[in-house]
Parts: sequence; structure tokens; C-alpha cells
Amino acid sequence: MGKVLSEAAVAQFHEEGYYFPTPVLSDTEVADLRRQLEGVEAAQGGALHPEQRNKGHLLFKWLDDLIRDPRVVDPMADILGPDILCWNTLFWIKNANTDSYVSWHQDVTYWGLKGGDVITAWIALSPASEESGCMRVMPGTHKGDTLAHEDRYDQANMLTRGQEIAVDVDESKAVSMPLVPGSMSMHNIKLAHASGPNRSSDRRIGVSMHYMPTSAYQAVGNWDSAALVRGADRHGNFEHTPRPACDFDMEAVAFHERASAAVREILYHGADRKTQRL
Repeated sequence: MGKVLSEAAVAQFHEEGYYFPTPVLSDTEVADLRRQLEGVEAAQGGALHPEQRNKGHLLFKWLDDLIRDPRVVDPMADILGPDILCWNTLFWIKNANTDSYVSWHQDVTYWGLKGGDVITAWIALSPASEESGCMRVMPGTHKGDTLAHEDRYDQANMLTRGQEIAVDVDESKAVSMPLVPGSMSMHNIKLAHASGPNRSSDRRIGVSMHYMPTSAYQAVGNWDSAALVRGADRHGNFEHTPRPACDFDMEAVAFHERASAAVREILYHGADRKTQRL
């Protein structure tokens, strides 16, 4: 399967490092997924626990279904080929009228993934507008050397280490990627990106899913996991995640504890200190 993206879209992705928007979910589907997510939040005091932000497809059946949905995976196949792993999922939730933001950074600096391009698919479950702090990207920064970063640990920064590109960023060259609920953006994890605070009256709820060819491997951690979502894995560099039969399936929850801890160690590799963001 695949052949969803036009030749122009694929060319743009390779040249500029991003493409958007791609419609994925209907309004009814978005409303249902938001209801399920916010139901879990309400049941546990109004928010996800920090460790639930990471590898959430092991906790929530609807998210495991979503990472395998052809409407998401087919565009990945147009770029990555027929054999695809989903390494991780992350929730990005900014409450209304709050200061949470994401500094300019390149994910490749911290994720330890080698052996093939990695694509982030970011799906909006509520409006991701410029007012609510949609993602911004710096076209072309996925090419060439990775930029120097510093860990700044700003409390309002949603990133684990408050990591930020350590050189001046020309904001005039940034491209905003607003999304309506149910639509998706794609970007190379080498691409510099950021997002501002949510100044709107609604929550900005998004989930990112990180796809890679089965040739990819983890160069930092001693063990890592990924979900095989398309094709065959002839490399065996990651342990395949189990599929939850329901939300908080006991087997998948036990695997999540190990898998999320492994990602946490990877993200904080070489850091001076750890926070409780993940």
C-alpha cells in the first residue's frame, strides 16, 4: 500500500523536510478519541501522568489502532518504503491560556536512532492554530550537520531537558503548520521545529507518532522497542511491542513500564539531570 502522496508532496518533503496537511480522521472520529483521552484524564485527576505521555500506544488501544491505520501509514510508506516500524508515540497537550511551549530543537540529537530516515506524524485532536501554539518548522534544516544544542530546563518548556538550538534562529524563515482537528503533518526528525504557547480558549491536543524503516537501529540504548506496523522486519533491531486488547491491558502495561523507562534513559543520555516530564 501507499501511493497517497503526490510526487510534488514527496519532493517537498525531501527538499524542505516537512509536508502538511494530510486529512486522516473524520470529525466524529476526532470527537470520540478526544472523549476517550479526556475521560482517562478526568479519572486520574485531570491530566495524564508524565510516564503516560510516552509509548502511549501500549496503554490505549485506540492509539495502537491509530499508529497502524492505513490513512496514517500509507503516506509513511510513500517515503520510507514497505517495511515500517513505529518507534514511539507522544502526547502534546497545551491547556488553554497557558505558557507551555516547545523550544527550537532537532529530535535526532536525542533519540539515538540511526540507519534510516525517521518521520514524525503529528495528528491534531483539537485545533492547532497559530493562536493555540501550532508547530513551526525551519525548512531545509534536516540537511547537513546537526546544530549544537543546550539543555536549559525551562519549566514551561515541554521538552525533557528543555533542549534548545544554541545558535540564533532566524524566525523570519520559519513556516507555521496549523492543523484542523483530524489532520496530520509530517516532518523529518532532523528538521528544526518549535511551537509557542497556547493563547486560545481551547486545549491544543496533539499526538505524535514516529515512523522509521526496519533497517533503523538504536545507537544509544542497550535495548529498545517498536511496533511493526507494515511489512516485515528482517533486521530485528527492536523488540516488537505487544498489541493491547483493551485500554490498560495488563500485558501491555507491563511492557510499557520497561519500554518507557528505556526511552527515558535514551532521552536523558549525557544529561546533567532528569526532570519528571516523561
